[in-house]
This record gives sequence, C-alpha cells and structure tokens, in this order.
Amino acid sequence: MKLILYGATGMVGQGVLRECLADSDVEHVLVIGRNSCGVDNPKLTEIVRTDLVDSTGIEEELSGNDACLFCLGVSAAGMSEERYTEITHDLTLAVARTLVQLNPSLTLIYVSGAGTDSSEKGRSMWARVKGKTENDLLALPFESAYMFRPAFIQPMHGIKSRTRIYRVLYAIAGPLFPVLNALFPKYVTTTEQVARAMLAVAKQGHSTPILENEAIRDKG
Repeated sequence: MKLILYGATGMVGQGVLRECLADSDVEHVLVIGRNSCGVDNPKLTEIVRTDLVDSTGIEEELSGNDACLFCLGVSAAGMSEERYTEITHDLTLAVARTLVQLNPSLTLIYVSGAGTDSSEKGRSMWARVKGKTENDLLALPFESAYMFRPAFIQPMHGIKSRTRIYRVLYAIAGPLFPVLNALFPKYVTTTEQVARAMLAVAKQGHSTPILENEAIRDKG
C-alpha cells in the first residue's frame, strides 16, 4: 500500500507516521508539509513546500497512491472565521481536488474532530467550518472518503503537540488518562489508536463515511 500523509509534524500526524512506517502492509509513505518531519526511513519520501496548494512539479509523486491520510490542522483559538476557513477548508479542498484528479481510485481519510457540525449552521465557528470541510470533501468523486472525529487524544510514545495550550492541557490531563479512559471511554483515544484506525480503514473501508471517537477506538 502506498500512502500520502499531510500534517506529519502535528501531534496526530506524528502518530500516524509512526504506525505507517511500522506497518508491513505499507510499502511507501509520501510526506508533504511545510516543515521536515525529521524522520529518516527507507519507506519514507518527504516533500517540503511552502505552498501546499501548489502541486507543480510533484504530480508524478502524487499519482499512483492508494490512500491519503490528511492530518493537517490548526487550532481555531484567536483566529477569525475567515482565516480559519482559509486554512481548514480552502487549503484542504484545494489539495483534495488535485489528489482526486491524479488518483481517481484514492481513499481519503480526513482528521476532523468530535463536535463537528454537519449542518454548518451551529453557533461554534470551528465546528461549522469543519462541517463544511467534511461535506465538501464527501462531495468530491473519490473512490471512498472517511471523516475521523476523535475527541480527547492522548499522545503516546513521546509525541507532543506543537500548540502550546494543548501541551499544557496534556501535561495536566496526562496523569489522569487512565481515569478518563475508564470513566469516559467514548470520548478518549490515543494517537496510536487513531493512527491504527486510519490504516485499518485505508485497507478495509468502513460502513459509514463518518467515524466518531467510539468507532475510532474500535478500529484502532
């Protein structure tokens, strides 16, 4: 299986890359990002580009892949709706449109979030934008597309979030993870479980296009 991974330097993306490289069914991983992931592995090819929307010159590398694991994302904290939409929706859709043209049989797996608003009409700005992003991705002619909606994600294997407020949150909540996991299993998962679930869905598909946190746990 040949995979494309966007967002490999983020918390979820780091976990996904780790599991991809460890999976014997994965032949090759093409990582695309603005910064290097800093990983050296014979299964890995990395393309660093300032403009992720511009695919000029890398069409050959983007073609012939089986799945794209899209983990790129930012926190909405302190952002205007316009700016958050540009990064979360517009960039994602621009990349997805290129991928579906080059790989009609591609499976797309997009990391969204618990609480995403599919109606696009709710009061939460980030949830509306994520909902529109999901809806527009599902409308593209991919062979299959899946939206992952994890809730609280516990980073594993030394992985850390690049967002300061999240690092503080995880530092506080980390010791409580066993308790949270026992009391609220529907709302808790790990970077390892999310990554393994994405790989399982890339290989076998899923009965529904949207996977909430509980389904992600079951798959991972």
